[in-house]
Amino acid sequence: MDADKRRWVLGVLLLVTASVVWADDWPEWRGQGRTGVWRETGIVESFPEGGLQVRWRTPIKGGYSGPAVAGGRVFVLDFSPGDVNKGIERVLCLEEKTGKILWTRQWEVDYTGLMRTYAIGPRATPTVDGDRVYTLGAKGMLHCLNAKTGEIIWRRDFVREYATLVPVWGMAAAPIVDGERLIALVGGDPDAKVMAFDKRTGKELWRSLPSDGEPGYSQPILIEAGVRQLIQWHPQAVSSLDPATGKLLWEKPFRIHANLPVATPVLAGSRLLLSSFYNGSMMLDLDRQKSGAEVIWKGQSASEIKTDGLHSLISTPVIDGHYIYGICSYGQMRCLNAKTGERVWETLEVTREQARWATGFIVRHENRYFINNDRGELIIGLFSPQGYKEISRTALIKPTARPGNRREVGAVNWSHPAYANRHIFARNDEEILCASLGK
Repeated sequence: MDADKRRWVLGVLLLVTASVVWADDWPEWRGQGRTGVWRETGIVESFPEGGLQVRWRTPIKGGYSGPAVAGGRVFVLDFSPGDVNKGIERVLCLEEKTGKILWTRQWEVDYTGLMRTYAIGPRATPTVDGDRVYTLGAKGMLHCLNAKTGEIIWRRDFVREYATLVPVWGMAAAPIVDGERLIALVGGDPDAKVMAFDKRTGKELWRSLPSDGEPGYSQPILIEAGVRQLIQWHPQAVSSLDPATGKLLWEKPFRIHANLPVATPVLAGSRLLLSSFYNGSMMLDLDRQKSGAEVIWKGQSASEIKTDGLHSLISTPVIDGHYIYGICSYGQMRCLNAKTGERVWETLEVTREQARWATGFIVRHENRYFINNDRGELIIGLFSPQGYKEISRTALIKPTARPGNRREVGAVNWSHPAYANRHIFARNDEEILCASLGK
């Protein structure tokens, strides 16, 4: 091969290599590992002037359950109301490329005892593990299904089998896979607040923590800090468990008013952040040599209005370097000093409205953040100690859930989207859509 031809071949190879982009699935709550980090490449720098290119739309029923995307399929839950408080919960499996419904699995449910506001429909995101998908309904019906066919492999009824006291806004914590175990926030009795099941058979492996009230809504997460541990935040405390045995490793009291721990705990290095609507935030430092934790700082305000730091409800904050960024109780995007908890700045630019529970879901992509606010908008923004900078904003999906309080738009969208294979997958009470975010 002569020199010119070799140079031509080398150039082609370089072009091919440069064009390779990394795509990834979104198999569970907040993506792989529940970190709220989107790692794909080849993503748009800003949104098209005419809005996102929607690849498909598929009609569905009500619910807050975010979609999970894995293996070329999209999984989501919904609810069809019947007489009085009764109805049908359903799992849908859609083809990722077309939105075509491949299979459904449904069961009867009675929502008696749940608050009618915000409690219409399932809220837990499906958890996909290989050829199985795990789903949790609002009244505690846990299913393990064949991801390809929808066939029931096993199921557990938390209320009937474990006397679960279902929280007033429904079961929201998606179960998490750890090796051969499926770990779930059950709120059962006796001593079954958290339980582990054999992920293939549903056999109980262990149970842990007394159920002395509602279990709350915060998602369990797995972390490595000194030892591998399961973190479960509940209305009385944040607890660390050995995921293999359920043994309590350490626990820090953090009593949450109205049983409302909702946001997911956030880990950055050895620091663990919790943030609640009424009681504000608490930062822990985890012992890297052995299991244990110490409180670095804790907010002093127990008011949703007279806040002294960050009082998150639905939105999970992020830790970026020495700073925390999150959405507070009345829609204020705030920056805190991670070392002290002191407020650095705030803005209403993200939510556009100072209203109770105004919020948005924050996902990191490289050095920027994608935020879908509850007005149905998708935003690309930058956070720094100097302030918030918006790069781009576009309409994503129609808000359809009635918030029970006065809002400019009249409805909200409180479902966390999935970011997978250079697309966004979002749902409301009427449809689920897939839109391109690729360059």
